Amino acid sequence: MRLNCPICGDRDASEFTYLGDASRTMPPLDADTGDWTTHVYERANPMGRHREYWQHSGGCRAVLTVERDTVTHKVLSVWITGPQAAIQEDEAGP
Repeated sequence: MRLNCPICGDRDASEFTYLGDASRTMPPLDADTGDWTTHVYERANPMGRHREYWQHSGGCRAVLTVERDTVTHKVLSVWITGPQAAIQEDEAGP
């Protein structure tokens, strides 16, 4: 599988570290133990279109959101996630 880093360009997936499911949200801090246990230990195994977090650990270190098909591994889109996204937008200008 190859990922197209918005900063470094097209790279092999071995340069990236999988960080997890981008569609999950944390329970509130005052949630009960059962909610936290579910959040930490239970994972879905989706088929088809799915969003994930990846870090370009072998390159620019940017955290990316990758949308891909989990059946075919076809990458549908990649974009920068978090504070680095704002930096990239500022550098692009108005």
